[in-house]
Amino acid sequence: MRPDPLRIAVLTERAPGETRVAATPETVKKFSALGAAVAVETGAGARASLPDEAYREAGAEIGEAAAIVKDADIVLGVAAPDVALLQGAKPGAWVAAMFDPFRETARVSAYASAGFEVLAMELMPRITRAQSMDVLSSQANLAGYKAVIAAANAYGRAFPMMMTAAGTVQAAKVFVMGVGVAGLQAIATARRLGAQVSATDVRSATKEQIFSLGAKPVFVESVAGIEGEGAGGYASEMSEEYQQAQAELVSGHIAKQDIVITTALIPGKPAPRLVSDAQIASMKPGSVIFDLAVAQGGNVEGSAADQIVERHGVKIIGFANTAAHLAADASALYSRNLYNFLAAFWDKEAGRPVLDEEIGNAVRLTSGGKVVNERLSAT
Repeated sequence: MRPDPLRIAVLTERAPGETRVAATPETVKKFSALGAAVAVETGAGARASLPDEAYREAGAEIGEAAAIVKDADIVLGVAAPDVALLQGAKPGAWVAAMFDPFRETARVSAYASAGFEVLAMELMPRITRAQSMDVLSSQANLAGYKAVIAAANAYGRAFPMMMTAAGTVQAAKVFVMGVGVAGLQAIATARRLGAQVSATDVRSATKEQIFSLGAKPVFVESVAGIEGEGAGGYASEMSEEYQQAQAELVSGHIAKQDIVITTALIPGKPAPRLVSDAQIASMKPGSVIFDLAVAQGGNVEGSAADQIVERHGVKIIGFANTAAHLAADASALYSRNLYNFLAAFWDKEAGRPVLDEEIGNAVRLTSGGKVVNERLSAT
């Protein structure tokens, strides 16, 4: 006798400013092909231009939240839903979403107490076979693009050099600080718009990547940084000596820039401060800084989420949720990440995914009523 189909529930996102959705009609079809039944809350995809009818045509059940969650085996989300919304889900149901676990420890504990198995998608390991499941990379790519577009919109001048009968317009100078996924996309986007681009990072391996995109690397040479890519592809906190040397280097460079994009994050810790008020004051009036790390405390002194702050004639911008400003594309990529994750471990006989240790242990926060993630326990 075959078991009932695995029930996957997708709720409307309730976090302020969240426009994304954790499944699209495309991934609903793919889950259905695996034998799962997908239920989507009414209006879940509306802010990403995905009407209920498109989900219905893809094979999803559409209904109110309580009906959607009832007897769910797996709940998919972008931002982790309030645990109270999940009443009626099966005992031990999986919840796959972004949990911000290092800052939202009380929420993780609440999930553990409720008996759910939490799978934090932002803890996906940076390994080759998990690349297609990596939500941070897919969303950071879009965020790097959007940061440049938003900065260009706020900048009162053109990006490319323009030679006209009335004279020449000089190309904008763009400086990208932090060359991870978002930084690389920011470099590429600024270059496509015709800007002169330079970039810096504490990891030595990024120098070649900066060159490959046609930008100029700006690196501290007198003090050793991080060799290679860094742990898990991320930077870590640097020595005081390095920080001082970098500040001196950046101060001289930043004063000549029109646009600065900051992208530096350290997992589980506040964002490092990269740009001081004194450095802002050295920039030309009309310059723009976009702080991609504003939601994690900010790389730029004085930045504020979802506000345009003006200091010393310089506009400082930062969105609390940059990827959500590109709802349709961000939802498409995020939902594919979730599908790729669950489909990679799908056991046809069991009719559900069965996680392995390497990836399962990395993303699993809670199980059996307890917090079980080693990284979370160590904080």
